[in-house]
Amino acid sequence: MNENVRERIIEILKSVKPGFDFEEKEDLMDSGVLDSMTIVMLASEIKDEFDAGIKVTDIIPENFNSLEGMTRMVERIAAEE
Repeated sequence: MNENVRERIIEILKSVKPGFDFEEKEDLMDSGVLDSMTIVMLASEIKDEFDAGIKVTDIIPENFNSLEGMTRMVERIAAEE
């Protein structure tokens, strides 16, 4: 896992949801920490930050339920492009 990608995603998460420890939480969507509007904002921020072509089909719990899921998604999209 690319630590630079991970750290940049943490900064995005902190800007969208300040004061929450995203490194320790594994079920961000399932627990309601991230709702649908927040996910849309996150997808947009991640797309802008990484110039990543996030598709509607990428916006699934597996990709947004944890910091690791988001990091893997960005790395996968970057490898595909």
